[in-house]
Amino acid sequence: MEAFTGKVAVVTGAANGIGRALSERLAREGMKVVLADVNAVKVEEAAAALRAAGAEAIGVQSDVTDADSVDALAAQTLERFGRVHLVCNNAGVLGPFGPLWETPLEDWQRIMGVNFWGAVHGIRSFVPHLLRQDEETALVNIASIAGLGLGRTIYSISKHAVVALTEGLYLQLLGQEARLHVSLICPVFVNTGIVETERALNREQPDVMAGWNALAERLQGAMAPEGVAGMVVDAVRKKQLYVIPDDYVEDDFRLWANDLIERRNPAFRTSLTIAKRQ
Repeated sequence: MEAFTGKVAVVTGAANGIGRALSERLAREGMKVVLADVNAVKVEEAAAALRAAGAEAIGVQSDVTDADSVDALAAQTLERFGRVHLVCNNAGVLGPFGPLWETPLEDWQRIMGVNFWGAVHGIRSFVPHLLRQDEETALVNIASIAGLGLGRTIYSISKHAVVALTEGLYLQLLGQEARLHVSLICPVFVNTGIVETERALNREQPDVMAGWNALAERLQGAMAPEGVAGMVVDAVRKKQLYVIPDDYVEDDFRLWANDLIERRNPAFRTSLTIAKRQ
């Protein structure tokens, strides 16, 4: 989908962070934007800011963990604009880093509900409309570098699932020669407010807070949300499936792939080995 002007985009998790930056970028590209978020007040503020800047935008309260809520989002989009050309499943949460066997079931349900089921619901609610229009359309899933290779947190597990979901959708659409293209965005570290949400949930657990505080410091020099927004626009224009920041090479990919090929048990690694290209 090379032309954006006058077309309609839907962005989930649009009240702040990557979602808000993406909504702003798509509006500058000339798109009509439906901003969706579980926070009704903040998403309307974000939409109002776009309208004040001259864009055509609406804010919709939507809970991506609820299939009916996402169906309603699709219905409101079509009722207002008649069509939809680009859907960005962006809403996401981080979740705890502790042992998987000690993690409360509520945390599993929350992280998988937003990160994985949010993408599933976005696909089920919007893809039939995108296909029926019989014109160039696109769907973008925001995953993470943590969804590629070897991961060990609920977050990385949920993003692994999003990667597999996106690849499966891409191949099925390719087999049907559909005019709907799919992109998978896998940023490394992005400086958004996502850590603040988790810190707010763990104020009374000093040991957990220490980990979140350390991550917040690391994110200070990370990519800005606007950088991810640019990655999305480029991917849609190029019809590119896999999108990883160009200035990074992931050594863990090679280790993971070699372990698989050689049927070798992986070694313990404390973190992703992200080395900048020289």
